This record gives sequence, structure tokens and C-alpha cells, in this order.
Amino acid sequence: MSDLPRLPPGQVVAKRWPVLHHGDIPVGPDPWTIHLFGAVRRETVLTLAALQTLPRVAIPADVHCVTGWSLLESVWTGVPFAAVEARAAPLPTARFLMAHAAGGWTTNVALADARHPGVVLAWARNGEALMAAHGGPLRLIIAHLYFWKSCKWLVGLEWMTEDRPGFWEADTKYSHLDPWHAVRADPPS
Repeated sequence: MSDLPRLPPGQVVAKRWPVLHHGDIPVGPDPWTIHLFGAVRRETVLTLAALQTLPRVAIPADVHCVTGWSLLESVWTGVPFAAVEARAAPLPTARFLMAHAAGGWTTNVALADARHPGVVLAWARNGEALMAAHGGPLRLIIAHLYFWKSCKWLVGLEWMTEDRPGFWEADTKYSHLDPWHAVRADPPS
């Protein structure tokens, strides 16, 4: 067992998983697909069923919301980002990633963060399929950053040579916030 704390400074443990999102739950493609594109050698579209045939992992990871809650005791089932990135074969000049959600929402991350070994394209938490309210059927989980970087309703990953703000980042000057350093932006209203 690690001696490191599980709760970042200023966070409180959520008794249940809060539901937070902007607007209505979007309706995605049927069948659900994810588009891999941008600064890549192989633009690819995978159905959720095809994605689920790739080697899967179960990653234990707590998540922390910029609004101050933390969800502990989570095991995320899905495909490691590395396996999906290998399908797209990004160009050497790619340095950033934009995650696209059904409904038009986006969030940007540095590829270094996306390539963290715990990043997963998840369809289940604790053995149960993700509900639509929590980003199902497919959610990007980047647990080492604040949870808004874990894009709900994931339908696209765009490799980029230059950074640009996503939907959530456009309202703030913040693009990379680490919960362990207790830096918070006011969440977009």
C-alpha cells in the first residue's frame, strides 16, 4: 500500500458520483464510433464494438473534479490510450490532443498527458457500463488531471501539432491543472 495521500488538497470525498455537464446529454452516432484524425498517418474510424476487441485493461484510479469533489474506489475498464494511438500512428510533429465529445464539446491535453500509462478509453466503471449521464458509452479517463479532461461521450481524438483551447478551456486561461497542486480555475458557468 502506498504512503501517499489519496485526496488532493482542498478536495472532499463524494458519497456518490456527481453528475455535472453543460446542457443536455447528447445523442451520439448509432452505432457509436470514434474518429481518430489530425496529424496522423492513418485516419481511422472505429465502432465501439471494434474498439472493445482491442486488448482491454482495468485501471484502478481515483478522479478529482475541479469543483472540489473526488471519487475514490474506481476501476475503469477500457482500452489503453497507447493501443488506440498505435492505430492512428501520429506524426512526429504531433504534440497535443483534442478530445471531441458528441454534442460538440472538446477538451485539449498535451500528448505527454494523454500518453500517461493510466489513460484509458473507458466504457465501464467498477464492472458496470457507464451510464449516459456519466459519459457513456465511451469516456476518456485521464485521472492524473482534473476530471474535466476526461472527456464524456467520446467520439473523436484529434492529434495536433499546435495547441488550441477546447470548449472548457476557452472560458478560462487554464489548460493544464493538476489536482495535486490545488490550482483551480472557476468552472465555466
